[in-house]
Amino acid sequence: MPTPAKLLRRMAPRISRAAFTEAPAWAALGAGWQPLHGSFAQDGCSIEWHDFTTEREFEWAPSFHPRGIEICLNLTGSGWVAAGEERLELAPMTAGFYFQERRQLRGARARGEAHQFITVEISLGFLRRHLPADVEPSEPLRAILAGNCAACVSEPLRLGSEHQLLVASLRRPPVHAAAQRLWYHAKALEVASVLFYRPVGGSELFCQRQKILNQKRVQKVLAVLREDLAETPALEEIGRRVGCSHFHLSRIFSQETGHSIFQHLRQLRLERAAELLREGRMNVTEVALEVGYSSPSHFSMAFHEAYGCCPGLYPLATPTQRARTP
Repeated sequence: MPTPAKLLRRMAPRISRAAFTEAPAWAALGAGWQPLHGSFAQDGCSIEWHDFTTEREFEWAPSFHPRGIEICLNLTGSGWVAAGEERLELAPMTAGFYFQERRQLRGARARGEAHQFITVEISLGFLRRHLPADVEPSEPLRAILAGNCAACVSEPLRLGSEHQLLVASLRRPPVHAAAQRLWYHAKALEVASVLFYRPVGGSELFCQRQKILNQKRVQKVLAVLREDLAETPALEEIGRRVGCSHFHLSRIFSQETGHSIFQHLRQLRLERAAELLREGRMNVTEVALEVGYSSPSHFSMAFHEAYGCCPGLYPLATPTQRARTP
C-alpha cells in the first residue's frame, strides 16, 4: 500500500497540469490578451488573440501549456521560441508551432514593436482524437506523438493570403453563437492541418496552382467590394470582372474565407461605418447612406449586432470583453 506522501507525488504532475493557467503570464498586458474561444483544460483546445506593444522584451514562455502544442499565427512584431539548441524565429507574417512536456521552452517577444498574433493551443488528447490514422504527419509532430520529444519547435511557415483571411475569420466568426464551439474546433483543426502536414511531390502541383488561382480571385473580389461600398456591383457582374461564373465564385470565396461574399461586404461596410463614426464628421443617417444602408434602422440593428452598441453612442459606449481562463 503506497503511503499518502507517495500518492501525492504520483498525482503532482496531474494536479499541476490541471491547475495551470496562462492568465498570470499575460496579466501585465491587460486587454492585450483576449481569449476568443475554448478552454485548454476543459476542451483540449483554446484560441486567443494578442495585440500589444511592450517597452521591454516580453517573456511569453510562461504562457505555454505543458503537454500542449501551440500554433502561433504571427501577423506583426517578432518573437522566438527555443527548445535547447533549436530555435523558431517568428517574423511578421509567419507561423510555427512548439511543444513541451514540462516547463522546458524559452521564448520572448521583441521590445518596442507592435505585436499582433493568434495562438491555437491544442492538447495531445484533442489532437489524437482527430488525426487521420492512415496519414503520417511531418516532423516534429511525428516525434511528439511517438513520445520521443520532450520539447521541440517547428520550422517557420510563411503566411499566405488564405492564411490571413483565416486569421480574420477567427476574430469574427461568421456563425451564430450557438454554433461557435463547433466552428472554432473545425478551424483549429484546419490551422493544424496547414502546419502539421506538408505537400508531397509533384502530385500536389495541380491542386497548388488551383489554390493560388482561387486566392487571386478572392483578392479581386475584395478589391471590387472596396471600390464603392454604397454601390457594389451585382454578384453576376463581380463574377464577370473576376473571370468565372458567379456560382463558382461564391463557392470558392466561401471555401477560402469561411463566409459568403455578402457576409464579407456587410463586415466591410460596418468597419467603414465605425471609422466614419470615430471621425465624427457625419451623423448616423449620413454614415448609413455612405456605406450602403438605405434604412437607418437596419443599419442600427446591424451595427449593434457587430459592435454591441447603437451607432449613436459609438465609440463612447462599447461592451467590455469578459475574459475566460483558458
